[in-house]
Amino acid sequence: MKILIVDDEELALSRLKRMFTTLGYEDITEADNAQNALELVKNESFDLALLDINMPGGSGLELGYELRYHQENLAIIFQTAYDEHALKAFDIGAVGYLVKPFSIEQLASTIERVKVEEKKSEDFRIMSKAGENYYLLKPEEIYYIKADLSEVMIRSKEGFSYYAKKISDLEEKLMKYGFVRIHRSYLLNINKIKEIETIEQSKLRFTFQDISEEVESSKDGAKAFRNMFN
Repeated sequence: MKILIVDDEELALSRLKRMFTTLGYEDITEADNAQNALELVKNESFDLALLDINMPGGSGLELGYELRYHQENLAIIFQTAYDEHALKAFDIGAVGYLVKPFSIEQLASTIERVKVEEKKSEDFRIMSKAGENYYLLKPEEIYYIKADLSEVMIRSKEGFSYYAKKISDLEEKLMKYGFVRIHRSYLLNINKIKEIETIEQSKLRFTFQDISEEVESSKDGAKAFRNMFN
């Protein structure tokens, strides 16, 4: 398990690293502020992040949103001297909330919870962002996904939001949820389709339940879609 620990106090970082090492975890990376932690997650993949909530220059809660936006499968444990942030922490999708000073036994118990959560594939979510707002979207809440350079735009009932992955990365993950690539730039949820119309060159035009937008396939995308049902 690759672990990131974030705390602005050097003594706290040392104590955390010592606790993780005692529990048998050796692949540990430290960050003493939110910006350093964000840069690390943009460039490396982690399994678990343990974040201090109260840090100068950026709240641990805000950092949690940002980290999940860049790495949706990252498990997050928050630590703080106060317990009033617990509800907000779990809204972000945290798997644990430790109030200082916590024991090594409490840390071990929370890590076990992380391992259990990793096995719950039915809880798959995508953390997307629109302006200052974040959304934890289930696959069934998504109408379609549109490629936008190195990111994608996700269309849900909340409107459009951005996700920092390529459309090819999402195609593989969402295939089992009923998504099909109907164009180089579009990934469609077949469970949200209302009507399908054949247009020029045997392409397909799709309309959706509850929204008034249309998406057109490429010629190859139309063929791939038809092959799903043959």
